[in-house]
Amino acid sequence: MSMRSALSRVTVSLTRQMESTRGTTRYFSDGRILSEEERAAENVYIQQMEREKLEKMKQKAEKEKAAKAKESADKKPEGTHKG
Repeated sequence: MSMRSALSRVTVSLTRQMESTRGTTRYFSDGRILSEEERAAENVYIQQMEREKLEKMKQKAEKEKAAKAKESADKKPEGTHKG
């Protein structure tokens, strides 16, 4: 449950960052202004990187969840079987 909220916070944060960069003029280091096509390509690249980052976070969360489940299964009391 907490991992979902963490992922949603990251998603909201990334969305806010993307919205803050919209509508601004982007410049190359030499002073040229990015064309619409260059801006679109840059946006696609940024979105792809953000998707990959979120996917890695999801995989990490799943691994941690599986490890936690395995750990709790290993800690089950052994005094339950009759001898």
